Amino acid sequence: MLGKTYLTKQASLLLEFAKTTSDSDLSAKLISKAADLKSQADPLPDKDQGPKPPDVAPDVAPDLRPDRQTGR
Repeated sequence: MLGKTYLTKQASLLLEFAKTTSDSDLSAKLISKAADLKSQADPLPDKDQGPKPPDVAPDVAPDLRPDRQTGR
């Protein structure tokens, strides 16, 4: 599923392009598509829910390098 941020950005880009084109039919289609994207984005949560990182414990393990004097 696409996130709210992505859909909103795409709608914004379509509106920008609609403003720059001189083709009124193309402009109307772009505005319509932007409205569709906006209506898809509105019900989504404000923050995109991406994959969560794995739980990582802080590095608290003892130094496992061999002792320089004993070799162990």
